[in-house]
Amino acid sequence: MPRSKNTEQKIFDAATELFLENGVDRTSVRDIASKAKINLALMNYYFRSKENLFDAILTQLVQNNTKKLIKVLDSDLPLEDKIRDYVHLYISLLAENPLLVSFFMSTLHRSRDRITKLKAISSLYSTEKFTQQIIEESKSGKIRRVDPTQLYVDMLSLIAFPFAIKMLVMDKRSFTEEEFNAFIEERKERIPAMLIESLKPLP
Repeated sequence: MPRSKNTEQKIFDAATELFLENGVDRTSVRDIASKAKINLALMNYYFRSKENLFDAILTQLVQNNTKKLIKVLDSDLPLEDKIRDYVHLYISLLAENPLLVSFFMSTLHRSRDRITKLKAISSLYSTEKFTQQIIEESKSGKIRRVDPTQLYVDMLSLIAFPFAIKMLVMDKRSFTEEEFNAFIEERKERIPAMLIESLKPLP
Protein backbone atom coordinates (compact mmCIF):
# COMPACT_ATOMS: atom_id res chain seq x y z
CA MET A 1 0.00 0.00 0.00
CA PRO A 2 1.52 3.40 -0.97
CA ARG A 3 1.97 5.83 1.91
CA SER A 4 0.16 9.16 1.78
CA LYS A 5 1.74 12.30 3.26
CA ASN A 6 -1.74 13.70 3.77
CA THR A 7 -2.85 10.69 5.81
CA GLU A 8 0.37 10.73 7.81
CA GLN A 9 -0.09 14.42 8.61
CA LYS A 10 -3.70 13.81 9.66
CA ILE A 11 -2.47 11.18 12.12
CA PHE A 12 0.29 13.52 13.38
CA ASP A 13 -2.15 16.38 13.90
CA ALA A 14 -4.77 14.23 15.63
CA ALA A 15 -2.24 12.56 17.93
CA THR A 16 -0.55 15.85 18.80
CA GLU A 17 -3.86 17.43 19.81
CA LEU A 18 -4.94 14.41 21.86
CA PHE A 19 -1.55 14.00 23.56
CA LEU A 20 -1.66 17.63 24.61
CA GLU A 21 -5.28 17.54 25.73
CA ASN A 22 -5.40 14.15 27.49
CA GLY A 23 -1.79 13.12 28.00
CA VAL A 24 0.00 10.31 26.19
CA ASP A 25 -0.98 7.53 28.56
CA ARG A 26 -4.68 8.44 28.45
CA THR A 27 -4.77 8.51 24.66
CA SER A 28 -5.32 5.24 22.83
CA VAL A 29 -4.50 4.26 19.26
CA ARG A 30 -8.24 3.95 18.69
CA ASP A 31 -8.74 7.54 19.92
CA ILE A 32 -6.15 8.80 17.44
CA ALA A 33 -7.62 6.83 14.53
CA SER A 34 -11.08 8.14 15.36
CA LYS A 35 -9.98 11.76 15.53
CA ALA A 36 -7.97 11.42 12.30
CA LYS A 37 -11.05 9.82 10.71
CA ILE A 38 -9.17 6.75 9.54
CA ASN A 39 -9.59 3.07 10.38
CA LEU A 40 -7.46 1.33 12.98
CA ALA A 41 -5.72 -0.88 10.42
CA LEU A 42 -4.50 2.20 8.53
CA MET A 43 -3.27 3.74 11.77
CA ASN A 44 -1.26 0.60 12.54
CA TYR A 45 0.08 0.48 8.98
CA TYR A 46 1.61 3.93 9.32
CA PHE A 47 3.03 3.77 12.85
CA ARG A 48 2.51 0.24 14.25
CA SER A 49 2.20 1.59 17.81
CA LYS A 50 1.40 4.67 19.82
CA GLU A 51 4.99 4.67 21.08
CA ASN A 52 6.35 4.94 17.53
CA LEU A 53 3.97 7.79 16.80
CA PHE A 54 4.91 9.62 19.99
CA ASP A 55 8.62 9.30 19.17
CA ALA A 56 8.04 10.53 15.62
CA ILE A 57 6.10 13.59 16.80
CA LEU A 58 8.62 14.48 19.49
CA THR A 59 11.53 14.03 17.08
CA GLN A 60 9.86 16.23 14.47
CA LEU A 61 9.09 18.95 17.02
CA VAL A 62 12.62 18.93 18.39
CA GLN A 63 14.39 18.80 15.05
CA ASN A 64 12.25 21.56 13.57
CA ASN A 65 12.85 23.89 16.48
CA THR A 66 16.37 23.41 17.80
CA LYS A 67 18.71 23.95 14.85
CA LYS A 68 18.82 27.68 15.57
CA LEU A 69 19.57 27.01 19.25
CA ILE A 70 22.57 24.88 18.38
CA LYS A 71 23.75 27.55 15.95
CA VAL A 72 23.76 30.13 18.77
CA LEU A 73 25.68 27.88 21.17
CA ASP A 74 28.25 27.05 18.49
CA SER A 75 28.69 30.63 17.32
CA ASP A 76 31.72 32.85 18.01
CA LEU A 77 29.68 35.36 19.99
CA PRO A 78 30.97 36.65 23.34
CA LEU A 79 29.52 34.64 26.22
CA GLU A 80 27.14 37.36 27.44
CA ASP A 81 25.71 37.92 23.95
CA LYS A 82 25.39 34.18 23.47
CA ILE A 83 23.41 33.80 26.69
CA ARG A 84 21.09 36.67 25.73
CA ASP A 85 20.50 35.35 22.21
CA TYR A 86 19.98 31.77 23.41
CA VAL A 87 17.44 32.76 26.08
CA HIS A 88 15.53 35.06 23.71
CA LEU A 89 15.38 32.42 21.00
CA TYR A 90 14.49 29.50 23.28
CA ILE A 91 11.66 31.40 24.95
CA SER A 92 10.30 32.40 21.55
CA LEU A 93 10.42 28.79 20.36
CA LEU A 94 8.61 27.50 23.45
CA ALA A 95 6.01 30.26 23.23
CA GLU A 96 5.28 29.18 19.66
CA ASN A 97 5.56 25.44 20.41
CA PRO A 98 4.41 24.71 23.99
CA LEU A 99 4.22 21.01 23.12
CA LEU A 100 8.01 20.81 23.36
CA VAL A 101 7.86 21.18 27.14
CA SER A 102 4.78 18.99 27.59
CA PHE A 103 6.10 16.17 25.45
CA PHE A 104 9.58 16.28 26.95
CA MET A 105 8.21 16.10 30.51
CA SER A 106 5.84 13.33 29.50
CA THR A 107 8.74 11.29 28.15
CA LEU A 108 10.74 11.80 31.34
CA HIS A 109 7.87 10.64 33.54
CA ARG A 110 7.05 7.61 31.43
CA SER A 111 10.52 6.16 30.99
CA ARG A 112 13.94 7.55 31.87
CA ASP A 113 15.58 5.21 29.36
CA ARG A 114 13.60 6.64 26.46
CA ILE A 115 15.35 10.00 26.76
CA THR A 116 18.76 8.51 25.97
CA LYS A 117 17.34 6.53 23.05
CA LEU A 118 15.75 9.52 21.33
CA LYS A 119 18.58 11.08 19.32
CA ALA A 120 16.63 14.30 18.79
CA ILE A 121 16.66 14.98 22.53
CA SER A 122 20.43 15.35 22.55
CA SER A 123 20.04 18.51 20.46
CA LEU A 124 18.24 20.13 23.37
CA TYR A 125 21.35 19.83 25.49
CA SER A 126 24.51 21.94 25.61
CA THR A 127 27.20 21.74 22.92
CA GLU A 128 30.89 21.00 23.29
CA LYS A 129 31.87 24.44 22.00
CA PHE A 130 29.67 26.22 24.54
CA THR A 131 31.03 24.05 27.35
CA GLN A 132 34.61 24.77 26.32
CA GLN A 133 33.92 28.50 26.14
CA ILE A 134 32.69 28.49 29.75
CA ILE A 135 35.73 26.50 30.92
CA GLU A 136 38.18 28.82 29.14
CA GLU A 137 36.56 32.01 30.42
CA SER A 138 36.49 30.57 33.94
CA LYS A 139 40.21 29.80 33.77
CA SER A 140 41.08 33.24 32.38
CA GLY A 141 39.16 35.00 35.15
CA LYS A 142 36.62 36.63 32.83
CA ILE A 143 33.88 34.85 34.77
CA ARG A 144 33.85 33.11 38.12
CA ARG A 145 34.62 29.41 38.35
CA VAL A 146 31.47 27.57 37.31
CA ASP A 147 30.54 24.04 36.36
CA PRO A 148 29.30 24.25 32.73
CA THR A 149 26.61 21.65 33.41
CA GLN A 150 25.31 23.62 36.37
CA LEU A 151 25.16 26.80 34.28
CA TYR A 152 23.39 25.12 31.39
CA VAL A 153 20.84 23.45 33.66
CA ASP A 154 20.26 26.78 35.43
CA MET A 155 19.65 28.44 32.07
CA LEU A 156 17.38 25.70 30.76
CA SER A 157 15.38 25.54 34.00
CA LEU A 158 14.77 29.28 34.08
CA ILE A 159 13.60 29.17 30.48
CA ALA A 160 11.40 26.08 30.49
CA PHE A 161 9.88 25.80 33.97
CA PRO A 162 7.37 28.68 33.63
CA PHE A 163 5.89 26.90 30.60
CA ALA A 164 5.62 23.66 32.60
CA ILE A 165 3.62 25.42 35.33
CA LYS A 166 1.73 27.78 33.03
CA MET A 167 -1.72 26.88 34.40
CA LEU A 168 -0.56 27.41 37.99
CA VAL A 169 0.94 30.83 37.20
CA MET A 170 -2.18 31.89 35.31
CA ASP A 171 -4.45 30.73 38.14
CA LYS A 172 -2.47 32.35 40.96
CA ARG A 173 -2.13 35.66 39.13
CA SER A 174 -5.51 35.50 37.36
CA PHE A 175 -3.66 36.02 34.09
CA THR A 176 -5.34 36.03 30.72
CA GLU A 177 -3.46 34.34 27.89
CA GLU A 178 -2.21 37.75 26.75
CA GLU A 179 -1.00 38.61 30.27
CA PHE A 180 0.86 35.32 30.57
CA ASN A 181 2.52 35.96 27.21
CA ALA A 182 3.60 39.40 28.44
CA PHE A 183 4.96 37.80 31.62
CA ILE A 184 6.98 35.35 29.51
CA GLU A 185 8.21 38.13 27.25
CA GLU A 186 9.56 39.99 30.28
CA ARG A 187 11.63 36.92 31.19
CA LYS A 188 13.64 37.36 27.97
CA GLU A 189 15.41 40.24 29.72
CA ARG A 190 15.19 39.00 33.31
CA ILE A 191 16.81 35.60 32.79
CA PRO A 192 19.96 36.75 30.94
CA ALA A 193 20.47 39.53 33.49
CA MET A 194 20.33 36.99 36.35
CA LEU A 195 22.66 34.54 34.63
CA ILE A 196 25.22 37.16 33.60
CA GLU A 197 25.24 38.66 37.11
CA SER A 198 25.84 35.19 38.59
CA LEU A 199 28.92 34.79 36.37
CA LYS A 200 30.68 37.99 37.35
CA PRO A 201 34.02 37.37 39.08
CA LEU A 202 33.97 37.71 42.84
CA PRO A 203 35.53 40.99 44.10
